[in-house]
Amino acid sequence: MSRLSLVVLSLVFSLSAHAEVEVLTSIKPLQLIAAAVQDGVGTPQVLLPPGASPHHFALRPSDVRRVQSVALLYWIGPDMEGFLPRVLTGRSQPSTALQALPGLQLRHFDEGEHAHEHAHGDEDEHDHDHRPGTLDAHLWLLPHNARVIAAKMAADLAAADPANAARYQANLAAFGERLDALDQRLKARLTGVVSKPFFVFHQAYDYFETAYGLEHTGVFSVATEVQPGARHVAQMRERLQAVGPTCVFSEPPLRPRLAQTLSAGLPVKLAEMDALGAKVKVDARGYEQLLEDLAEQLAGCLESL
Repeated sequence: MSRLSLVVLSLVFSLSAHAEVEVLTSIKPLQLIAAAVQDGVGTPQVLLPPGASPHHFALRPSDVRRVQSVALLYWIGPDMEGFLPRVLTGRSQPSTALQALPGLQLRHFDEGEHAHEHAHGDEDEHDHDHRPGTLDAHLWLLPHNARVIAAKMAADLAAADPANAARYQANLAAFGERLDALDQRLKARLTGVVSKPFFVFHQAYDYFETAYGLEHTGVFSVATEVQPGARHVAQMRERLQAVGPTCVFSEPPLRPRLAQTLSAGLPVKLAEMDALGAKVKVDARGYEQLLEDLAEQLAGCLESL
């Protein structure tokens, strides 16, 4: 073998030995957790574009190729991304449905002392299954669960990239310390609004609410584009009138047309809470920013009542 060939082989080996481990997550919150673990080593990618619903997403052929070829893939599970299981059958490398991880604190819909009345439109179109007893898959909104997810990612990355194993573990430890500080900040930020009533259009925030002593008053579970009948609208307005000054939260990028109808002439403020963090920068502190933004969106509206 010539000297040139040896040099080329050496370069190829060197590059492959230090190649970044490709990580793909289904949704942005998981990408933010992965970014904390990979900080300084690599940049995780995300499958769903901003504003896309994880419940109803149509994969393009290029998306299918990414799903089947990436080294490590993380998703919540069939209770969230119902479009993924049939695609994952083509994968030969690891993929992790995070809802099955041991150590998570999981909730199911209509848990707790007070079951919330849902006001449904005449043509109800649920994004996903919120029937009593079904899993609430918005599990990333609990800091404890983010720790469990990050630990799994760090272990997987260390196994796939032993040269950087110490860095992944150090990043994991730093993430845990920052979550301790974040928890204290959020408790301080939200303590003044725990008794104030609010309504949501999507029951996505129960993990976050439970962690910080909050509880939504009701859920207006209606289709975004279908206006319910007059009787249903009247019932919803009666609920809002009975409560008095309150906030009603929708999720970006769309605000249900019903929101304006419900709030007209009432002491109701319309606001948004983004459980997916569409505008959050993807970096080591992105997950913390996601939760801080939620706290600010919630407290900001309730404090203004």
